[in-house]
Amino acid sequence: MASIIYLVRHAESEHNVSKDFSHLDPPLTTLGHTQASQLVSSFPHPERIAVILSSPLRRAIQTSLAGFPHVLDKRYYDGSSGFGVENGVELTLEPDLQERSALPCDTGSERHVLKKEFLNLDLESLSESWQVKAGQYAADDDSVTLRAGRVRKKLEQLNSALRGNERRDIVVVTHGVFMKFLSGEWDIDLPKAGWRSYTICNDREDGTILTPVDETEDHSH
Repeated sequence: MASIIYLVRHAESEHNVSKDFSHLDPPLTTLGHTQASQLVSSFPHPERIAVILSSPLRRAIQTSLAGFPHVLDKRYYDGSSGFGVENGVELTLEPDLQERSALPCDTGSERHVLKKEFLNLDLESLSESWQVKAGQYAADDDSVTLRAGRVRKKLEQLNSALRGNERRDIVVVTHGVFMKFLSGEWDIDLPKAGWRSYTICNDREDGTILTPVDETEDHSH
């Protein structure tokens, strides 16, 4: 069977409440942590998750860690917390999943800041200037469209590699606006820590596209 790809919107972060968009890479609120932690009981089929890809912005990383401690490897957590599992799933930071705009709230932290804050995250995928909204990470429509295409191509490759495995599903933790470019659904507006499920296929006209799973099987909430 093919992978189910779950697009997950990050939980509530401080700028969602304060509307202070000058706050650089804001973290989750207390409510945001609660929203994310509820994924532990509400998210479908955790036993089938093979990969968790996250935007490297602080709120997305925190959503991933709080939402999937029963799936992710225990090296990402404080040993005394009891979170994480032995030989668990890796948390992969994907800079192409960062939010679209160049506002400070949608701009990530430098690698050395993330290294201090989050235990044992693999930062090799992040260039020293990954958070600069220029070049391939620029905020204009064309650049963001290309970025979304790269993510879909990566998902297609993962889908092929995981086909037939017991663990084959892919979780993608990202942002509300970038999700529109990634899914091709311009009216998508998931609640904080909400998700929608897709399969990936290759369309002759449009290339690699995400196709929503039939509503009877969909687990968005």
